[in-house]
Amino acid sequence: MKILRDYQFVEPEHRGASAAIGNFDGVHLGHQSVIDLARSVAPDAPLGILTFEPHPRAFFAPDAPPFRLMSREARASRLEKLGVDILYEVNFNAALASLTPEDFAVRVIHEGFGLKHVIVGADFCFGKGRSGTADDLRRFGQTMGFDVTVAPLMARSDITVSSTAIRSALSAGKPREAAEMLGHWHRIEGPVIGGEQRGRELGYPTANMSIDGLHPPAFGVYAVLVDVLDGAHAGSYHGVASMGVRPMFGENRPNLETFIFDFSGDLYGTPLSVALVEHLRPELKFDGLDALIAQMDQDSTAARTILDAL
Repeated sequence: MKILRDYQFVEPEHRGASAAIGNFDGVHLGHQSVIDLARSVAPDAPLGILTFEPHPRAFFAPDAPPFRLMSREARASRLEKLGVDILYEVNFNAALASLTPEDFAVRVIHEGFGLKHVIVGADFCFGKGRSGTADDLRRFGQTMGFDVTVAPLMARSDITVSSTAIRSALSAGKPREAAEMLGHWHRIEGPVIGGEQRGRELGYPTANMSIDGLHPPAFGVYAVLVDVLDGAHAGSYHGVASMGVRPMFGENRPNLETFIFDFSGDLYGTPLSVALVEHLRPELKFDGLDALIAQMDQDSTAARTILDAL
């Protein structure tokens, strides 16, 4: 998959794509349906995604709590797995935010990337102040020579599939409900970072990962699926993970600590993908290390049972 970030310098072979436009946070089932539509309406054209980095919400409210479901790297990896040929990952800055809807259509879609067909959701808004609508885009396309298809919103029972609904499910400790809307397990991806190595002393060595910038799921302990993405230990494993701030040790910066079953090896710096399968219990503070270890034993047994049944 080719990743392009500058719409002012695009090679001829990267023009003429059929591209879906949006933020694609989570790459959920609604996003996937839009991607499938982009593929079907112009099967002979390269399949593209036009998205923004940073997320516009983060640009306009940089001090707001973290909300993203996945990092830009995880999003790109998921899109590539779905068969996307070109990812147009546009730098969202003050200049881009100031473009009128028509200027955006001219400079970015038409003259910039030279898109052949554009697919957007029914609630799509664009341009300065989010003043442009899908109908506006269709009108601009008729003038400038690109086709526009508007995809309907997707619903699951009585819930519209959206990144907001997925965040709500994760905050409530319902990763399986989130997975129903995502079409895949919610995963946290990134390199293993150094920790205090307390888990090793307790007989539960963990791989620590930062969740900075990501929407924090409900704190507590989860049954997890673990993919080691690179290195000598690359492969898929089962495990149990703690999401939170480690109140037992007075920590206050949330991260993810994963104990991988039946594993021995050094993973520092290695990229992992950890899928949250089931929330086993909330985060607790224990009276002592013996009580903590006893609970970790129970958590591991429960997680093994759940994961073996998948």
